[in-house]
Amino acid sequence: MKYEKIQGLQSPKFRRVTGVKKRTFATMVEIITASDAKRLKGIGRPSKLSREDQLLMTLEYLREYRTYYHIGIDYGISESNAFRIIRRIEDALVTSRRFALPKRQEGMDNPSITKETIDCTESPIERPQKNSVDITQERKNAIRSRHSLS
Repeated sequence: MKYEKIQGLQSPKFRRVTGVKKRTFATMVEIITASDAKRLKGIGRPSKLSREDQLLMTLEYLREYRTYYHIGIDYGISESNAFRIIRRIEDALVTSRRFALPKRQEGMDNPSITKETIDCTESPIERPQKNSVDITQERKNAIRSRHSLS
């Protein structure tokens, strides 16, 4: 789905979209595949999303910190299903001990293990500043208009 659109991008552009290099993305997919092989099979219906799309969805959540609702809409799944998939992918990556996710670093005390961190920095959002003079002026205008109507 979405992964099909970005897999042809060059490495720098791929990293801009996902926050990781193509090689790291492939490693993550291998870890998820191995984790899925360990899970019980035959329970429930298979996911509509490929493993690559599930990983991409998780990286979007970590990088952009979008809500599960919006991610679910983008991928054509429910909000609760988006939550379950993202949680499962995060758990698989953390338990592999090869990746350190923000606030999810369990079992990362072994110094012989190499860690890779995912770029999940926040982007500032420009918002209009509140101005007390404008607010006061609006209140005065509202009071004047009420008095002039009566």
